[in-house]
Amino acid sequence: MKIFVAIAFILIIGSLASALFFLMRDKGASNRTVRALAFRVGFSIALFILILVLHQLGYITPTGIGFR
Repeated sequence: MKIFVAIAFILIIGSLASALFFLMRDKGASNRTVRALAFRVGFSIALFILILVLHQLGYITPTGIGFR
């Protein structure tokens, strides 16, 4: 499970990096920056929902680390 979450974070960071690359290269002439940012938002929402569902199903359990 940790590997899957790590891969998802790498995809999110990669999408953000590609959006920066397209922004600098195209100077706003194409929609590739918007598309890359939309993928980043989609990956983030999908990861959040996946973590919530896995927690509800019992695959992810709290570790007890937190504020009191």
